[in-house]
Amino acid sequence: MSYNTKNYMEQGGEKLVIGGTLEILEGASVTGLPIAENQADSTATDVAGVVTDFNALLVKLKAAGLMEAD
Repeated sequence: MSYNTKNYMEQGGEKLVIGGTLEILEGASVTGLPIAENQADSTATDVAGVVTDFNALLVKLKAAGLMEAD
């Protein structure tokens, strides 16, 4: 009998492969993920202000490694 599994630890335990659904239960903790710097709520009153605030958010996401750099 052979088994197929979508989630497995590769030989040596250095790599965990998730091919199915990863469910993180309430109360669990996740460490090691990047966190972007806080972006304050926008107080813009025109489109130019919103663009400035949005671009600041993009810079923070890129700096944290959550978005590919230009």
